[in-house]
Amino acid sequence: MKAQSTASFLFLVTSSFASSVLGNCVQSPQFYPNLAKCISEQSFFSCENTTTIENTCCSPTPGGLVLSTQFWSTYTGLENKGQKLPKDSWTLHGLWPDNCDGSFEQYCDFSRQFDPAPDPAVLPNGVPIPVYKGPGVDVFIKQFGKNKLLDYMNTYWIAQGTPNADFWAHEFSKHATCTSTFDVACYGEDYQKHVEVIDFFETAIRFFQNFPTFKLLAAANIVPSNKTMYKLDDLEAAVISQLGAVPYFGCTHNGTVLSEVWYFTHVFGTEQFGSIKTIESVTPSSCNRSGEIWYYERTADSERDVEF
Repeated sequence: MKAQSTASFLFLVTSSFASSVLGNCVQSPQFYPNLAKCISEQSFFSCENTTTIENTCCSPTPGGLVLSTQFWSTYTGLENKGQKLPKDSWTLHGLWPDNCDGSFEQYCDFSRQFDPAPDPAVLPNGVPIPVYKGPGVDVFIKQFGKNKLLDYMNTYWIAQGTPNADFWAHEFSKHATCTSTFDVACYGEDYQKHVEVIDFFETAIRFFQNFPTFKLLAAANIVPSNKTMYKLDDLEAAVISQLGAVPYFGCTHNGTVLSEVWYFTHVFGTEQFGSIKTIESVTPSSCNRSGEIWYYERTADSERDVEF
């Protein structure tokens, strides 16, 4: 199923959004990269440029095929510790900088490796990834006074079988360190340690909020059920009707149980502030296209009501 149209969204960092959802940065006088030089350079959507990108702070390079990824999980395994799933919402997986040809890099900067359990443990070239043993990335968030950001992440960025902060550290270390617009050098002389970590988390959330998977499917009468199964074509059609492009739907159990979705995008400008254009998935779905798919309900006591 293909669609020729595309959907674009402009990410605007408004004062109301920053204060009500993500909170204010109280310690950093410059909570954003220095993009002054980008004003005089040519702008374009990533992976659509016809000339070499000279300033990689201005556009994600080479990972310009940006994937906003989400999970549908039915439990966390840590419900007894209060780690529950948000009602009527999928959860944030990550923001991945794939190369324009669909390949990808990972764990690109060991000096910013905060993952306590790297996966993979060894890079394809045979280099082992050092295990991080320092404070969790949730500590970094608190150091910048971003308590509302932390609350939001603990509501919508939920891990399964491991503490949330360990999962967030994995996503930053494996993916954000391979995104040029989050390079330390892009933050200029006013850079404060770990500010790009916070910046990445906020950016991943902005992408996530533009792809409300639960609501997109529910609007087409596709809701979690332990009795009714669905067709992959119907899942894709529900999203295409609103976003204009086919995402990747991922399934487990031989393609019969819905578990994730990836939205493929090109970015005009930086990931932090630019507009995005949804494009067709370059990865074939792992879901059963000829048969039916379960979109299971959450298990009892595994989800909680959310306020935002």
